[in-house]
Amino acid sequence: MDIKGQYWTDDDSDGDNESEEFLYGVQGTCAADLYRHPQLDADIEAVKEIYSENSVSVREYGTIDDVDIDLHINISFLDEEVSTAWKVLRTEPIVLRLRFSLSQYLDGPEPSIEVFQPSNKEGFGLGLQLKKILGMFTSQQWKHLSNDFLKTQQEKRHSWFKSSGTIKKFRAGLSIFSPIPKSPSFPIIQDSMLKGKLGVPELRVNRLMNRSISCTMKNPKVEVFGYPPSTQVGGHCKNIPTLEYGFLVQIMKYAEQRIPTLNEYCVVCDEQHVFQNGSMLKPAVCTRELCVFSFYTLGVMSGAAEEVATGAEVVDLLVAMCRAALESPRKSIIFEPYPSVVDPSDPKTLAFNPKKKNYERLQKALDSVMSIREMTQGSYLEIKKQMDKLDPLAHPLLQWIISSNRSHIVKLPLSRLKFMHTSHQFLLLSSPPAKEARFRTAKKLYGSTFAFHGSHIENWHSILRNGLVNASYTKLQLHGAAYGKGIYLSPISSISFGYSGMGKGQHRMPSKDELVQRYNRMNTIPQTRSIQSRFLQSRNLNCIALCEVITSKDLQKHGNIWVCPVSDHVCTRFFFVYEDGQVGDANINTQDPKIQKEIMRVIGTQVYTN
Repeated sequence: MDIKGQYWTDDDSDGDNESEEFLYGVQGTCAADLYRHPQLDADIEAVKEIYSENSVSVREYGTIDDVDIDLHINISFLDEEVSTAWKVLRTEPIVLRLRFSLSQYLDGPEPSIEVFQPSNKEGFGLGLQLKKILGMFTSQQWKHLSNDFLKTQQEKRHSWFKSSGTIKKFRAGLSIFSPIPKSPSFPIIQDSMLKGKLGVPELRVNRLMNRSISCTMKNPKVEVFGYPPSTQVGGHCKNIPTLEYGFLVQIMKYAEQRIPTLNEYCVVCDEQHVFQNGSMLKPAVCTRELCVFSFYTLGVMSGAAEEVATGAEVVDLLVAMCRAALESPRKSIIFEPYPSVVDPSDPKTLAFNPKKKNYERLQKALDSVMSIREMTQGSYLEIKKQMDKLDPLAHPLLQWIISSNRSHIVKLPLSRLKFMHTSHQFLLLSSPPAKEARFRTAKKLYGSTFAFHGSHIENWHSILRNGLVNASYTKLQLHGAAYGKGIYLSPISSISFGYSGMGKGQHRMPSKDELVQRYNRMNTIPQTRSIQSRFLQSRNLNCIALCEVITSKDLQKHGNIWVCPVSDHVCTRFFFVYEDGQVGDANINTQDPKIQKEIMRVIGTQVYTN
C-alpha cells in the first residue's frame, strides 16, 4: 500500500492504543526499510502528553525521507472582536506544518514551515506574520540544536521524577510554560491527565507563570535554561521556552506566546511598534523606512482591491477623514501619522516621507483619488489605471490610507441605532487585546456605562491609528480642560454634538437650543438625496463616537460633562457621521433605560457576529 500523501490523525480510530498503532504501526509496515529517528517519536509523544492526542498529526513521505508534523494551536482564547478584526476563525486551530527529515530529525536540514487554518482560505494575513516569526525562531534555534543535545536535556528532566513524587512531576510539568501578559481571557490549562491524577482545580495560566525563561545556546556546556524573573511584560512573548520537552513542544509554546501580542509587533521586522501611543487592535507595519520598503515590495498592501469591494463604505469614511485632517489649519499637529509611500517609479525612494513632509503634493494626490462610488462601478484594475493617469501617487496613497488603519470598522446594517438618525453608522473597535482585557477586568469590578465623545472629523484620522488618548494639556488639545486632565465624555448627545462641530476655525460650542433648532430645521427641509445613501456625498461632515466607560471612582462627573483620566477605562464602540450640518436628536441620554436597552441590542447582534 502506498501511503505517500496520506494524512493520519488520531480521530481515525476508536481507542487510544489502536490510534497510536494505526498512526505509527501501519506506516512502519508499509516502509519496513525506512528508519524513523527515535527522538522524533519521543517529541511527538511529548506533545500528546502535554496537550492532547489530537494536537499533533503525522504524514510520512517514505520515498523521500520526509515527514510532515502538523501541530494544532488552539486560539479559542482570542475574543470574538479580536478574531474578527484579525480575520481568523477562533473556533478552529491554527496549524503549524513542519517538514523534517524522517531519519535525521534535528540533525537534518532546517524544517520548512507552513501556517494555515483549514477553513480560512482567503486573506489569512496573520498566518504570513506568524510564519515569518516562527521561521526566524527556528533558524536561530537550528544553529545549535542536535538530537544528542536534546536527548541530554530530556534525560535531565526524567532524572527529576521520582516513582512516588507526583508533586515534583506536577511542578516540572508546569515549568514548560513561559509567562504571558496577565489577561483574563487567556485560556485555562486543559491538561486533563494532570488534573485527573492530582485532583487539582483548573488554574489560569497566568497564575502559574511566575518565572520567565532565558536561553542562550552558544555554549551548550553551560546551564542554559535558567528561570530569572522577567522585568517587562512586553518582552514575555519573546522568551524562549524550555527545550526539555522536545523541539515540537518548544515551538508550540513559542507560537502560543506570540499569537496574543501579534498586533504589538511590526509584521515585517518583528520589533515592537514605535507608535507614540503603543499598539492598536490590528497588526500593522511599523514606521521604520526599511520596513516600509519591504512592506511595499512584499505586496502586503495588495489587499486594497478586496477592501474596496467588501468594505467600500469604510474606505469612503477613511478617505474623508484623511481629507479633513489634510485640509485643517492644524494639519502639522493632527495629520499623524504622515504617509510613508514608496515611489512607484523608483522603489528605492519614498514619494511621501514623514521626515520630509510635503502637504501640497499630498493634497494633489488625494484630490486624484477617485470617489469610492466610482470605484465600485467598474473593474478595480481599470479604475487603478485611470487613477495612475491622473496621478501616479493617487493609488499608492489610497493603499496607505487603507492599510494604515489600525482599528476595526464595519458599516452597520439596517438593525442600527435608529435614535441616532443617520444612515452612516459604524461599529468601531480600536483597543488592542491587552487593553480590552484590562477593560473587561475593570468592568467586572466597577461596572460600565455608555457615553458620547465628540471630536471634529479632522481628528479621527489620527484617532483611528493612534487610539483615543488623553489630549489635555498637550499640543493635540483643541478645547479647554476646565474640568481637569482626561478624556471628555457626556451622556447627553447635545454636548458631544457641540464638540464634534468645533474645528476648522469654529471655536464656539453651540447651545442645546441651537442644536435642537438645527435638528428640527434639517428634518423639515425636503431632502435632495436619499437618507439611505450608501456613500458620503458631502465634505461638510460632523461625527461623534459612542464609547463604553468604566464607572469607577476615577470617573469624574461634573453634571453632564464627564472626565475619565484613565485611558484604559474608555473603549470606542460605535461611530456616527452626519452630512451638511445635520445633527442627531439633541435630547438623547445614554442613561435612559430605553436607550441602554437599544444599545445593548445592537452590541449583541454586531460585536459578536460581524
